Amino acid sequence: MDFYSLVRPLLFNLDAETAHGLTIKALNSPFWPYAAETSDNRLRRQLFGLDFPNPIGMAAGFDKNGQAIDAVLGLGFGFAEVGTVTPRPQDGNPRPRLFRLTEDRGVINRFGFANLGHTALHDRMLVRKIQGLGGIVGVNIGANKDALNRVADYVAGIEAFVDLASYFTINVSSPNTPGLRDLQSREALDNLLINVMIARNEAAGLARSRVPVLLKIAPDVDEEGLQDIAEVALEREVDGLIVSNTTLARDGLKSPHAKETGGLSGRPLFEKSTRVLARMRKLVGRDMPIIGVGGIDSPQTAWTKIAAGADLIQIYSGLVYEGPSLIPRILKNFSSRLKTQKFKSIADVVGTEMDKWL
Repeated sequence: MDFYSLVRPLLFNLDAETAHGLTIKALNSPFWPYAAETSDNRLRRQLFGLDFPNPIGMAAGFDKNGQAIDAVLGLGFGFAEVGTVTPRPQDGNPRPRLFRLTEDRGVINRFGFANLGHTALHDRMLVRKIQGLGGIVGVNIGANKDALNRVADYVAGIEAFVDLASYFTINVSSPNTPGLRDLQSREALDNLLINVMIARNEAAGLARSRVPVLLKIAPDVDEEGLQDIAEVALEREVDGLIVSNTTLARDGLKSPHAKETGGLSGRPLFEKSTRVLARMRKLVGRDMPIIGVGGIDSPQTAWTKIAAGADLIQIYSGLVYEGPSLIPRILKNFSSRLKTQKFKSIADVVGTEMDKWL
């Protein structure tokens, strides 16, 4: 039995948000017992100009304010994503707003982009840069709830972090900010991406590099909507997609928290998000990188997500139930599968089982 298995009952006796806050603090403790690194070069990926040591990332939402970046990377992740961050600090929705669906191994949240704002995150990331700390760290940007011009908020995010972000994620898919998902509609998305890409390209000279821009979408988009998103993403030359955010669906849940409002993640999201992933892979073709997110809580689900079409994957809710040992377990399993199934690299696995999900 590992350390997390011992402390999980104690954490589960606490309010979920309180337990999350304690976890962030524990990660920064010198007594934190977990550390891992990747040594198998077959797991490396080179995508949108970045060299990922392995394909597993920490999803946005875990470390909204960049308080545990290096501790997260130390768990064995190939990359980490901070945020969602908005220009101005905001409290988000009232507590309680985070719920464990233990019977379903899922999580519902309705944080509503609760974060400390651009300045606080920028300052933390700047300290890391001055200290010479490395690693791939993406910044997930959003708009304030009361923003009069949401496009301007996304542009402000690009301008604020262009000297610090390894990549940007444009989050238009959270269900917890009223009207935000409307930005996924064809006309609104096209306008947003035009402005974001102009801002990125203009800022590239300041950063001395062209920071990749990824678009994160919801799993609840219908077929026509997916086609629109794919066409706009290709036309505006975004660097990649993240599929997917949380869902509003509540099919087949057993937990007494199932009726809570907010976005559902964890195991109940796996099938839906993987089907959308495979569909988007078919729509955008083989060349656009896709990060697969949703319901990964085992080596098998991690492998399945890549085989369905993901170049990289991200995990968050699965860690609530499995703990940080999940990361080295996945990496070890991937190395073993590559050997037994005679793949030369993890890149060769991408999309090999896509047709099963279409």
